[in-house]
Amino acid sequence: MLTLWNLFEASLLCLNAVCVLHEERFMQKMGWGANVSEQGFVDQSSMNFQILNLVRSIRTVTRIPLIILNILTIIFKLLFG
Repeated sequence: MLTLWNLFEASLLCLNAVCVLHEERFMQKMGWGANVSEQGFVDQSSMNFQILNLVRSIRTVTRIPLIILNILTIIFKLLFG
């Protein structure tokens, strides 16, 4: 059964997955690394550029709140199963 808790856990897992992506190891293989945007003119309206900026912004903005939410989720799971 789909509950708000399941929806919260799914979104938390997706945020964790985005924040774990490593630019040099994973994203460089796809051509989305940090050095790609520094190599001259880059079309800022392209889909790849916008996805890369979205991933960077999510990692920057949600770092501390994500740590707190992960801790609270672990405590909740330990207490209530």
